[in-house]
Amino acid sequence: MTDLSAQKRMASDVLDVGENKIWLDPERQGELADAITREDIRELVDEGAIRAESPKGNSRGRARERQEKRAYGHQKGQGSRKGTAGGRENEKEKWQSQIRAQREKLRELRDSDEISKSRYRELYDRASGGEFDSVADIERTLEDN
Repeated sequence: MTDLSAQKRMASDVLDVGENKIWLDPERQGELADAITREDIRELVDEGAIRAESPKGNSRGRARERQEKRAYGHQKGQGSRKGTAGGRENEKEKWQSQIRAQREKLRELRDSDEISKSRYRELYDRASGGEFDSVADIERTLEDN
């Protein structure tokens, strides 16, 4: 077998990959052995006698499988958690979504005349102060009073 290590070295430099990633066409060994300049190597690359193999990537198959299970709430138990509760769910974003839902509910109640404007303002201020945990909490408060 012909020693093509010099050609492989030049090809790796031309294609800017490692020597182990260079593929040389076994059918064209004679032509490859005659290639002694970088220009010869470039021509053989253009002809397809030399090419760089694509790098091996990491399979995302297992990650996709895990993601699919987590969509159903699996694999989310205590033993799978690494961060704090605040690190897993941003506390500010949680507050924003809660207060927006509560304010939207209060607007609906005010616009449908279920509560007066003064009652709306009172409940709005209480919600802004963090007195209600959820929309359901506001509804319970309205039922009680």
